[in-house]
Amino acid sequence: MKILIGGVLYGATFFINFDNIYVNIAVFLLSYFIIGGDIVLKALRNILHGQVFDENFLMFIATIGAFAIGDYEEAVGVMLFFQVGELFQSYAVDQSRKSISGLMDIRPDYANLKRGDDILRVEPDEVEVGDIIVIKAGERIPLDAVVIEGRSMVDTSSLTGESVPREVSADSELLSGCINLNGMLTARVTKEFGDSTASKILDLVENASSKKSNSENFITKFARYYTPTVVIIAALLAIVPPLFFAGEEFTKWLVRALTFLVISCPCALVISIPLSFFGGIGGASKLGVLVKGSNYLEALAKTEVVVFDKTGTLTKGVFNVQEVHAKGMSREALLEITAYAENYSNHPISLSLKRAYGKDIDNRAVSKVEEIPGYGVEAVIKGKTVLAGNSKLMKKRRINYFKGDIVGTVVHVAVDGTYAGYIVIADEVKSDAAQAIQDLKAEAVQKTIMLTGDAKAIGEHVAHKLGLDKVYTDLLPADKVERLEEEFSQKSEKGKLVFVGDGVNDAPVLARADIGIAMGGLGSDAAIEAADVVIMTDEPSRIASAIKVAKRTLSIANQNIFFALAVKLIVLALGSIGLANMWAAVFADVGVSVIAILNAMRVLRIKQFA
Repeated sequence: MKILIGGVLYGATFFINFDNIYVNIAVFLLSYFIIGGDIVLKALRNILHGQVFDENFLMFIATIGAFAIGDYEEAVGVMLFFQVGELFQSYAVDQSRKSISGLMDIRPDYANLKRGDDILRVEPDEVEVGDIIVIKAGERIPLDAVVIEGRSMVDTSSLTGESVPREVSADSELLSGCINLNGMLTARVTKEFGDSTASKILDLVENASSKKSNSENFITKFARYYTPTVVIIAALLAIVPPLFFAGEEFTKWLVRALTFLVISCPCALVISIPLSFFGGIGGASKLGVLVKGSNYLEALAKTEVVVFDKTGTLTKGVFNVQEVHAKGMSREALLEITAYAENYSNHPISLSLKRAYGKDIDNRAVSKVEEIPGYGVEAVIKGKTVLAGNSKLMKKRRINYFKGDIVGTVVHVAVDGTYAGYIVIADEVKSDAAQAIQDLKAEAVQKTIMLTGDAKAIGEHVAHKLGLDKVYTDLLPADKVERLEEEFSQKSEKGKLVFVGDGVNDAPVLARADIGIAMGGLGSDAAIEAADVVIMTDEPSRIASAIKVAKRTLSIANQNIFFALAVKLIVLALGSIGLANMWAAVFADVGVSVIAILNAMRVLRIKQFA
């Protein structure tokens, strides 16, 4: 409103002729202080606090100087233009921050705490571990919990970027920040609000700005030395020519010096560069990728080598029956008799067999079970003696078995001394793993490598299936660090090496890599703590998306640096020789800032990265 009033008063001076010069000056001064009084106060306050060299000081000195030499119209007009530019700049910054904060709008407002038959609406931080909460349809899940009653669909897009809702029922885990879509859920709280997924993610994103990129550090150092330098140059520009060159007017060089000061303000760089990286972090989070700082985002853009752990990273980390080869009976019968034989064991292989069978097991059919450590199991099922185990068991009992090359864990089965076939159990490759490797190569990643503790046959099979460049097998955790050191010695000086693991077992390797990326980090405290980047969706393909965001962010930041410096230098040169007036100076400051900020906001358009 004050800008409008001051602008109207200033505009009146062009249509109303004040015969008295003092009335004329008074009207200009009044409109000046209405429009720019806050700028003057800020400049004086900053000077008192030792913060001299900022845009407020530059505008104050320039416009007061214009008054001193009698350019009243220009003094008020420049302040008006500056304030209008600041208004547009504030709007641009505000809109970009709203867009970024909207990406992570996962903070719950309340929790429905169940006490007896009553349901109380309380603050999420008032709820304790073990308390029972109720989440109604359409409400945001306030704390991490486990469902004890109810069935519903849950929208996890705010955390993972996944558009497809997840179905939850009794014993399903609920993560704070997600939205319950339809049914009512009753759940037991497993973590306090401060330790919940939503709180950790919010804290991570909000504190990401504390880890500055090289570009941001450059701008901070640049501004620290740049502004005092241009003030000294402006002072010399006003004093030296009139003193040392005959016929040069002091007033002319003072105007040039004041114009030079206004042009010199580095607002566009100081505001738009951090905003570019903040926007990049926000855009990545919308894709389900949490980046812990601008420095890691900048490093991602220079990725040259990506090293993967296998289990839980490129594969699902869950053993499943892959093949059933029966001899003398049906596949279903072989799977059934093997599941019965393994029924009393909780070994992962036994569990995978029972899961593949998928039916209830009648324990009365099993009359005898003997586990043979290191070999397998012997059981009597419906009067038949069944052997289920590895090749050593078959050799021990002198049973002729299939000896071909098989990738995976093999369970050989014999019934009453006769070979009945074999079942292959293996870790399943993630559906997007092969696409992830292709996408990384499309992003100019020069080498993709897998490290695994698995046997050579299994490791090479997975590597060939996915199209990896290299694989190291039979590795212990310490061996992985050694292999990583080898790869470090082979990459270029500027290139970055990324390690992708589960964030728990691979902590030493995650710490050694230039960038550690944790897969399956959704709800995992250890993963969030160990890594520099967390892929919340458990999808390897998101790594290439994160690199795209990083490259886009760095490109926009570099565009802003080049554009702002180029315009500054050109207009500074023109101003110093009198070819740029105060209006051009304000454009070089405020106009460039607005354009750079609008350019920085482009990184928020994340659809291009998905």
